[in-house]
Amino acid sequence: MPSAITEVERRAVEDAARRAGAAGAYLIDQPMAAAIGAGLPINEPLGNMVVDVGGGTSESAVISLGGTVSLEAIRVGGFDMDGAIQNFMRREYGMAIGERTAEEVKIQIGSAHPSAVYAQAEVRGRDLMSGLPKNVILGPGEVRGAIEEQVAAIVASVIAALGAAPPELGQDLIYQGIHLVGGGGMLAGLDVRLSEATSLPVHLVNAPLECVVLGAGRCMESFDTLKSMFIGAR
Repeated sequence: MPSAITEVERRAVEDAARRAGAAGAYLIDQPMAAAIGAGLPINEPLGNMVVDVGGGTSESAVISLGGTVSLEAIRVGGFDMDGAIQNFMRREYGMAIGERTAEEVKIQIGSAHPSAVYAQAEVRGRDLMSGLPKNVILGPGEVRGAIEEQVAAIVASVIAALGAAPPELGQDLIYQGIHLVGGGGMLAGLDVRLSEATSLPVHLVNAPLECVVLGAGRCMESFDTLKSMFIGAR
């Protein structure tokens, strides 16, 4: 579950699991599941940092000795970036585009940091004045500017999580770096942007989209060993 959800939402997740036929419900925070899925040494006395940028939330967690020692979660993610691109097209070009089109633009030319590779994207939508189909050619700088507010919020949350971490873990984080997971973590240049802002190495994990569910699967395989990491077990 996302760390940013409320107690009511947490209970709703538990109830949904039981109504689906589960005898019991055990919840685990997404950053912890992501760390397990990425194969990080979470049970060792080392500092491991995971930044999970999902569709609706972004979570930054420092994990050590099987527990979360620092956590920062915000309700900003890939969906918000898509919405920002839609608003940009409406405001700057008087053009309406769908969520799927905005996501495709983000994937094609969206970025969090300038790149030497220049690409353009043809965006098809509907003219707000005439209602007729309309085509616009977008550059990466425009898209980067459109999602800057969301990217800046994610970077700020990562810095906040680092600032709340115990100072003795600083050396571990300098060596281990930050592990980036989630679909939003695949945004071009986000690793570079975070690295510049934190002065730490940033690594995109091998399977960023599947990392959380892989970690949850490993928890089920080693349930007795990892049971202490679950929250609200009943």
